[in-house]
Amino acid sequence: MTEVVKGPEEKYCFECGEVIRARAELCPKCGIRQPGFGVQRGSPEKNRIAAGVFALLLGIFGAHKFYLGKTGQGIMYLLFCWTMIPGIIAFIEGILYLTMSDEAFEDRYLT
Repeated sequence: MTEVVKGPEEKYCFECGEVIRARAELCPKCGIRQPGFGVQRGSPEKNRIAAGVFALLLGIFGAHKFYLGKTGQGIMYLLFCWTMIPGIIAFIEGILYLTMSDEAFEDRYLT
C-alpha cells in the first residue's frame, strides 16, 4: 500500500483521511463537510478577546469554556473550582487566548 502525501494546498479529510483540496468544503470521497465551514471566518459570534477576558476574570468557574461551547469542560471547572486548580489553568489559557492570532484561535477552538 502506498502512502499518499499531501501537498501545500491540500489537507486530509476529517472523516476518511483522503487527501483533498485545502479549501474543499466537502470531501469528494465520503461527502462529509469539513470542519471550519459551519463557522464563517471572522464571525463575531465568538472571539478570542472575549474568551481571554472570561478566562482571566471568571476562569475559575469555567466561564470561558461555556462561552466556547465546551460545556463538559465548563462543568469540570465548576466542580473543582474549590481547589483553585481551574483558576490557575484558566489564567494560563487566558494569556494564550490573548496572545494567539485570530486565525490560530479559530482553527483551534471554533472548528
